[in-house]
Amino acid sequence: MANKYYDGTKLLSLSDINGNKPELYLCTTNRTGGKTTYFGRLLVNRFLEKGEKFGLLYRFQYELDDCADKFFKDISTLFFNGSVMTSKRRAMGIFHELFLDDESCGYALSLNSSDQLKKYSHLFSDIDRILFDEFQSESNHYCTDEIKKFISVHTSIARGQGEQYRYVPVYMIGNPVSIINPYYVELGISERLKDDTNYLRGNGFVLEQGYVESASRMQKESGFNKAFSKNSYVGYSTDCIYLNDNKAFVEKPDGIGHYLATIKYNGTNYALREYAEHGFIYVDDKADMTFRLKITVTSDDHEINYVMLKRNDLFLNALRFYFEKGCFRFKDLRCKEAILKALSY
Repeated sequence: MANKYYDGTKLLSLSDINGNKPELYLCTTNRTGGKTTYFGRLLVNRFLEKGEKFGLLYRFQYELDDCADKFFKDISTLFFNGSVMTSKRRAMGIFHELFLDDESCGYALSLNSSDQLKKYSHLFSDIDRILFDEFQSESNHYCTDEIKKFISVHTSIARGQGEQYRYVPVYMIGNPVSIINPYYVELGISERLKDDTNYLRGNGFVLEQGYVESASRMQKESGFNKAFSKNSYVGYSTDCIYLNDNKAFVEKPDGIGHYLATIKYNGTNYALREYAEHGFIYVDDKADMTFRLKITVTSDDHEINYVMLKRNDLFLNALRFYFEKGCFRFKDLRCKEAILKALSY
């Protein structure tokens, strides 16, 4: 990007893969690129100009504390000097109501309170758009069943005003942590995203994978980042490199492999095939469901005709031997994650 700071004008102008108006706008850039500032200013301007209220979405309820300052402090000094934003706890702190210069302008909600929020959905019928900042977790600390809770919260908001469903766009912004984060996996982005992808259209969503050069340059020139230049986090922060991904051993072999087993993880079946001529095991998501040996990694995936992994010590030890010798190859990072989870048991 040539601009000094992030500009989301193009992202917001895009149609989804079907030519329709998206309801999910996902955006990642390197840190300090200005995306939070851009979308925060957009929400406040829409309220000031059209009276359209907004929702701020967080992951956990404790994050609602000081939500007004976290959202408004920086943009107030840049664009809304003299204005004050405050918040009031509602429903025993389940959500907060936001006020701009004493006028109600929106709400702050958490995914982990999705069940309780259903009871107050009538209060959120005036929310016109939602901002979900840091939708990717650097520490991989997501809610249990986060996608279901995300859908539930949006459903609670996108009702009312005489409509069974209202169009309520969500701006999901963050840094590039992992291409197998829950949202990319659920939306099918993990399988399609490449390093040089700038914009990606999907069914109901558009994604921008941006890079703000000026932010990267200023961070690299700082003495602090120079001191830690060999640390992977500096590359993630400055160069838009996915923090938690390692693409080593992601490659497809030639020939036909000997089918070993099907492993089910997070609802997806993965195939393990041995390529004797290459001396390694290849993992992809093209499972042969007629093959006898079907194994589940966790009890959540357990069902009829599957056996639990922990009951197959000999097989598990053999897989660990292959892995320790560097004799695994994977179709993509999702397949790699499944095997890593299996071998960690």
